[in-house]
Amino acid sequence: MLKRFGPFVILLLSLVILTGCFNGSPEERIHKILEKTAEKESDFTENQEPLNELEKKEKEKYEKIIKLGLDDYERIVELSDEAAKNIDEREKIIEKEQSSMQSSKEQFNQIDEQIGKIEDEKIKKEATEMKKIMSERYSTYDDLYDAYQQSLAYDRELYELFKKEDLKMDELQVQIEKINTSYTKVLEANEEFNALTEKSNQKKESFYDSSGIEMADSTK
Repeated sequence: MLKRFGPFVILLLSLVILTGCFNGSPEERIHKILEKTAEKESDFTENQEPLNELEKKEKEKYEKIIKLGLDDYERIVELSDEAAKNIDEREKIIEKEQSSMQSSKEQFNQIDEQIGKIEDEKIKKEATEMKKIMSERYSTYDDLYDAYQQSLAYDRELYELFKKEDLKMDELQVQIEKINTSYTKVLEANEEFNALTEKSNQKKESFYDSSGIEMADSTK
């Protein structure tokens, strides 16, 4: 007989849990949203080291090709194909990062409704400023993603050029200049993104201080 009550007990517990999710002040609900926002970025954080390693390996292959001086064509083709595979791996990581950041952004946008419910004007101002900076951070990441994708495309073109038996040095130089310009944009966007990440964390701390909420490590 007791088993018949199982589903009802589970349903009741589910309702209690769901009710708990929507309880609390707007400040507390924003805190929960920000924690989930940080969790959504876990793929982004975890992929930084493998991406850096792949970039180093690609640079090594490029330097080996340059040292060959276009004399050992077969070896150059081999290295170029390896570099192309490296680019494919980097692109997969970047796509995972981008997906992670988009999920984080969607989660973050849920704070708009909660900010409007904050009664204390000082805390509301803190939350509004935090929203502005973090939105700029997401926008800058989009710029970084686009710039990096363009750089990968130019890298691919470079390694296809290396495989041309009649490659001209001026043709190679033009491509290298395109790549250098592209990666300059990547570096600039990355620096801005890092600066906004730091500023976002400061704004979170300021918001938590004003609202009396202890900042969890996962939100940093």
